[in-house]
Parts: sequence; C-alpha cells; structure tokens
Amino acid sequence: LQHLVHPREPSEDSLVSRLEVVTLPSRLPGDLPVRSCARELQLPVHEWPHTGPAGQFDVGVVASFGRLLSEDLILQFPYGVLNVHPSRLPRWRGPAPIVHTVLHGDKVTGVTIMEIRPKRFDVGPIIKQEEVAVPPRCTARELEGMLAKMGANMLLAVLKNLPESLRNKKEQPKEGITFAPKISVAKSCIKWEEQTAAQIIQLHRAIGSMFPLQTLWKGTTIKLLDFVEVDNIPGFSDQIPNDSGVVPGSVLFHKTSQTLIARCKEGWVGIKTVILKKKLTAVDFYNGYMHSWFQQNPRTVHQECRFQTLKLSTAKKTLKERG
Repeated sequence: LQHLVHPREPSEDSLVSRLEVVTLPSRLPGDLPVRSCARELQLPVHEWPHTGPAGQFDVGVVASFGRLLSEDLILQFPYGVLNVHPSRLPRWRGPAPIVHTVLHGDKVTGVTIMEIRPKRFDVGPIIKQEEVAVPPRCTARELEGMLAKMGANMLLAVLKNLPESLRNKKEQPKEGITFAPKISVAKSCIKWEEQTAAQIIQLHRAIGSMFPLQTLWKGTTIKLLDFVEVDNIPGFSDQIPNDSGVVPGSVLFHKTSQTLIARCKEGWVGIKTVILKKKLTAVDFYNGYMHSWFQQNPRTVHQECRFQTLKLSTAKKTLKERG
C-alpha cells in the first residue's frame, strides 16, 4: 500500500492518480494493519462487501484478501483485478503459502502477480513471476517481510506497463500444483512420539509467530518458545545420556548453556523459554519444576520429568480460553 502511494504524487508521469482501500471487518479488538496504514496515508477506506464507487477505477489489486470476487465486480475494472501472491504458483495455492513454504523446507520461493478469476482462488494466469532463495533458518515472519517488499516492487513494474504486461500473461502450468490450507491451532501441538527434532524446529519457524508450540507438563498446557538446535549447544553430546530407551518428551536441563533439552522421535531439541502461567526462562523452569529430581544425578532421565502430547480437544479448549 505504501509503495502505491508514492507513485500518486502529482507529476507528468504519475502512475497512480486515485487510490482507495477495501478491507475486511476486523474480528479481533483493535484495527487491521491495512486499515490503520490507509488512514495514516489519508486514503478513503471501504469495508467489505462495500467496494466504493463502481466503474471509476482502472484496475484492482488484492493481497491476502481471502474472499472470492464476483465476475460482476471484476468486470467493473477495465484492466481486471490483480493478485500479489507470495509463492511461485501453482505451488502453494491457498491462504497460507509462506507458512507451508517454511514448514516443508522449500529452498526456493517467490512472488506471483496473477490475474484474478471468479469462483476459484489462485488459478488465474500469471502476469509476472520472480523467484528467490529461502534463507537458511528463516522464519515465516521473516520471509513474509522479504516477499512483501519483492511483491510491491513487482506490482509497480507491472502497473507501469499494464497493457503490455496483460498481453504477455500465461496460464499456470498443470504440473506442480500444491495447496496451502489455513493453519489451525491444533498444528501447534507437538507430537513427541511422531516428530523429529528437525521437524519440530521447522514447525516453530513456520507457525511460532502465530501459535507458540505447546505441549503438556503434568496435565497443564505449557507453551515452548525460543527453540535451538542441539548442534549449536557447546558440549551437548558430552553431557546428555545415551539416546537408547529414552522416551520421547523426556526433559533434561543442560546447565552449561542453560537450556531445556527435550527428546523427540529422533534427536533432541533445545528450548530457552516457556510459558507456564507466566513466561519463564529455562533456568527458572528448572529451578521451579525440575530441580528436586536432578539434585542426585543431573544426567539421569526421570520418568516423571516429561512433556506429553497435547490432544486436539485440549488444543481447542486452549484456543477458546485464549479468545
């Protein structure tokens, strides 16, 4: 939105002469970021399904809008409606492409400027597409910021030569189609018996900014933050017992690095911060909830000292409580 405002400044070669914004109603307290931004920029704002004056604009642009547009609405724009989609379509059609890019460990992603079609999401012809490498250990939030800048620059390039851009559009390939469904809070429940350390780290990078990963500690929901790979913990292999027979979910405390270490289906994962009633460092959690077990032998895995998988019904209850 901010990138479209600057080309609006009066000059002989102004790209945008008039700009108005349509947003969805906010379901949460507080304003939507796009509405706040539009007001700061002194742009007229309309709330969906109201779209403002009909037939007075050349082209529409949507980004992460999440609503199908009718054919009648699309036809009100002589140049149609463009969508800025943060993936290399047809890979990751749907509402959560960035999350699925990170979750599945894609090495390459990109942005697609496509033409909106009625009745189905993300199936229209490609007007412009660029790709970019996904940085190692990148989170979904970091990738979102990167792709937002990329998409804004691509959109301006398309608008500067819109008729030619539309003439050169091409249909999406029939091969390589994948879907990126919306992520629910249930995805944040760690399955210690089924997920490897690498998968849990990847899950945290993908959804941790939306839903902190959660598990059970003695029947109480606990949220786990600030995951670290054990390969990055000095002296880890010297201070952790043999893996054989250790039950997934078992928790130890690595004193040298002040890190909680949890056993996964394969390997171990480090945790620096948790939320149990309030935010606690790994040291605070150890002193308050684990210390008595480990006074005698800090290298022993204690049967009671264990995270357990949080079931779906419990996860729904947790989300309800949050709301």
